Amino acid sequence: MAHDIRKPYPVETSGLTKIYQTGRHRVAALDDVALRIAPGEFVTIMGASGSGKSTLLHLLAGLTEPTGGNVKINNVELSKLSDAARTRFRLENIGVVFQAYNLIPTLTAEENILLPSLIEGKKKAAGAQLDELLGFLELTERRRHRPDSLSGGEQQRVAIARALSMNPALLFADEPTGNLDSGNSKNLCQLLRNLCDQQQRTIVLVTHDKHVAEYGDRCILIKDGRINN
Repeated sequence: MAHDIRKPYPVETSGLTKIYQTGRHRVAALDDVALRIAPGEFVTIMGASGSGKSTLLHLLAGLTEPTGGNVKINNVELSKLSDAARTRFRLENIGVVFQAYNLIPTLTAEENILLPSLIEGKKKAAGAQLDELLGFLELTERRRHRPDSLSGGEQQRVAIARALSMNPALLFADEPTGNLDSGNSKNLCQLLRNLCDQQQRTIVLVTHDKHVAEYGDRCILIKDGRINN
């Protein structure tokens, strides 16, 4: 995918390092990672358990602070933001989806989706696009249902809708198919592919499944905290 040099990369890292230390034991979860992701690109990150792939995603999303190096999202260096500013920036620019759906059990699908906009005080704006979002994710008939009456695939789609409710340009997904059967996994991957193709979302997805990785434009292999390709 060609990149317009006049525009900043939505995701860019240099020298990105994360070291965990317990007593005298130091583990480099990530070691000097340099990465660029172009606008509208669907990138998958693969690696064995403990390779550093989820650590990389959490650093890109601003959920974890690096030991060294930097992360730039839309040309904003996350480490230069205060905790409060980083939280607000993430809310407005980044959607995050995890393997665990993290839905609030007492809320309906619709209420779970609108939660970020309620926190940000933008319920009216988010509500205006709710019907479109529910339709795109095939959740219109399930909007009044609570999580315990939704299938695993439906719960994950609600989690994606929630991540998209603030209309972020970036969507990060950490093993989003991990709790799904093969049919729902395939449907979810096609949904993410459609989000990229039809809405020009930039998507970064962590997976250990090569079949999931094939839905991306590019696959990055992580081994022992380093990019291996």
